[in-house]
This record gives sequence, C-alpha cells and structure tokens, in this order.
Amino acid sequence: MGLKIWLDGKLVDEADAKISVFDHGLLYGDGVFEGIRVYNGRIFKLQAHIKRLYESAKVIRLVIPMSKQKLTSAVEKTVEANDVVDGYIRLAVTRGIGTLGLNPFVCENGKIFIIADNIQLYPEELYEKGMKVISATTLRNHPLTLPPQVKSMNYLNNILAKIEALDNNVPEAIMYNHEGYVAEATGDNVFIVKNSCIFTPPVEAGTLDGITRAAVIKLAKEEKLEVVEKNLTRFDLYVCDEFFLTGTAAEVIGIIEIDGRVIGDGKPGPITKVLRNNFFKYAHRKEK
Repeated sequence: MGLKIWLDGKLVDEADAKISVFDHGLLYGDGVFEGIRVYNGRIFKLQAHIKRLYESAKVIRLVIPMSKQKLTSAVEKTVEANDVVDGYIRLAVTRGIGTLGLNPFVCENGKIFIIADNIQLYPEELYEKGMKVISATTLRNHPLTLPPQVKSMNYLNNILAKIEALDNNVPEAIMYNHEGYVAEATGDNVFIVKNSCIFTPPVEAGTLDGITRAAVIKLAKEEKLEVVEKNLTRFDLYVCDEFFLTGTAAEVIGIIEIDGRVIGDGKPGPITKVLRNNFFKYAHRKEK
C-alpha cells in the first residue's frame, strides 16, 4: 500500500499526489519547507518547526493558506494515516500555480503538501566510527541574497557543496561564508569542542537556526558544559579536540577528519558521545 500524502487540504494516494508544472515551487524553487522527525509516534518539536515555517514564508512574502492550528492538525493526520512511529516528515509550501514569468503575485494560492515516511540519513556505522568531511569551495549564499534563517526550497547552494563532498568520497562538506568563517554543512549545523568548551557559528555567519541545534545547546548546558556562539575559521576546525554536526535527520554525528586532518584521536570524542546519547534519550522520551 502506498503512502498517503496531504495535498490541497486532504489526504490523497501517493500516485495522485501531483503538482502542476506551472507551480513556482518547481519553476523557481519558490517555496519553504521543514524536515521534522517522529519518535515513538510523537512529532518532535512540531510547534518550533511550524513557527519557523511561517517565519520563513513571511520573509519571502509567501502567504500560507492555512492557520498554524490547522496545519499542525494536518501534519498529525498525515503521520497517523501512514502509521509512522519513527520516521520523517517533509512539510512544504510552494508559491502555487503561476506563469512562466518571475512575478510571484500572479500565483493565486500557495500549495501545501505533507509527506510522512521513513528516513535514515547516515548508516549506523558512521555514528560509531565517525565521519570524514571536506571544506567546500562553494561559498554559503551571502546573507543579503537570502537570510540564512529562511529554509527555502531553493537548495542549489547546498547541493553544489554536496556534490563536492561526494566527488571526494565523503558524505558531507563544510561551507564557509564570504568572509571565510564557518557557516554550516550542506544540511547540518557545525559544532566543535576545544578545551572542554563547545563552540558553534552564530546564525549571522550564514547558518540555519537549527531546531536540533537549539536542543543540543540546551542539553549541553544541562551537562554544565559551556557553549559559545562565535565565528569559527578553518583553522579552528583543524585544531579542535572534537567536531560534530547536528540536524533533524542526522541528530548528532561525530566528525573524525576534515581535509585530511584527523580530529582528536580519530574517534568521536567524549562530549560528542554524551550529547548524542542525551539527545537520543531526549528525542525518544515517551511523554508528550
């Protein structure tokens, strides 16, 4: 039996979930989205994701044709209809059907679709042994082109960096901004540990204000670990004691090498392990 997809205000069969070729989401990447996890049948940080979706839409002047409350309900119904207990939700809003021109105001109504399915970004072995990454030559979009807080459907910037990673036989690449500071990985936030202090780039450096990022910062502070948001350079990544990424699909994953430089002892570090374990317990907790 195929998936049930939420589209145009109702659940439809996967085979019937179709969007017009004139939709500006397809023609121009004109839309916003969220990736959301489901743990033990509980949707993780749904309200935070809904809030970020509406803020992203506001910045690009996209009207979401549904209230936050009704959209929340639609996400819950989609998860229930697909019996997703541990999985992934893709919630997307496109500009809607328009013309072949750029003018977004000819699009009458935004289109919402919701997919609830299973996903695993990285194999379990990578979590145990750690992951290798490279530095991308593709720079993160300048913040004046599009604010990094906007999670838009136009992901070409990240995709080009992802291609660089795959060309170098590693799963991820670290992206830098126009000033040479660390922004983010192609789909995850960056953290390093130096002298038992955790550092992560500020949002202004060109990184998404990640929801998993915020949860991990909270968990680190509960462990009495110091967390500092500051600009990081490639040098900082090369000489750090530990290095890890966070993201909705990735959760917390240790980095053991960047650009051929081994991090620490070449294994995920102790703070990385603690935070991964604590995040796992936090995300999989039974209570609402």
